[in-house]
Amino acid sequence: MNELTGKQKRILRANAQLLSPVAVIGKGGLSEAAVQHVANLLGERELIKVKLPQGEQRKLLAAELAAAVGAACIGIVGRTAVLYRANDQLDSAKRIHLPE
Repeated sequence: MNELTGKQKRILRANAQLLSPVAVIGKGGLSEAAVQHVANLLGERELIKVKLPQGEQRKLLAAELAAAVGAACIGIVGRTAVLYRANDQLDSAKRIHLPE
């Protein structure tokens, strides 16, 4: 995945404002089922929020999850991480069109 520019990340964070978390990572960390669930969600939409467990390892856990599903971690606010993965298979109306 190409590195996103600051402007693109800003647009994605703005789009994520109204989203609710659709996945939850529990205290057990990243299980195969959790990674597969997030990958499936990113197949249906390009931008999702994931609720992370409390603790100091949130940023590391979000980075590991993003790498495991081939997504970019756009940002972390509190216990919520925003992940983005472009999907060319989606209808044009469902895709997020980012400037270059």
